[in-house]
Amino acid sequence: MPYEQGDLEELRMEDERKMCMSALISNPKETFEYAYDFGDNWQHVITLEKILPAAQDTKYPLCLAGERACPPEDCGGVWGYADLLRVLRNPAHPEYKDMKAWTGRKFDAEVFDVDRFSKDLRKLRSYL
Repeated sequence: MPYEQGDLEELRMEDERKMCMSALISNPKETFEYAYDFGDNWQHVITLEKILPAAQDTKYPLCLAGERACPPEDCGGVWGYADLLRVLRNPAHPEYKDMKAWTGRKFDAEVFDVDRFSKDLRKLRSYL
């Protein structure tokens, strides 16, 4: 669907590069929606669970916990990712070798590396 003048205002879309999360939510249990990659249409609901005091000698932003690996970039959204996981579970699948090579590393959908994710967040912050 083509972009129409006023679409952003109606949907309350903001440029995430110019926003602080504290401008969106400030109280525990508040939520907002985040759409990533309009082509693949990843939809996220972000919930503020609690606010902790800043710790001295801690590098921020910091991820405290998580579950499962992040889907590879440009994998085709939810449906493409489900298909990728189905193929990777079956070494006899005709696309298995291609998909393993495409992920580019030992990809395990069940593993979440909190330290690596926190480092990636800090890199992203310096980039923006």
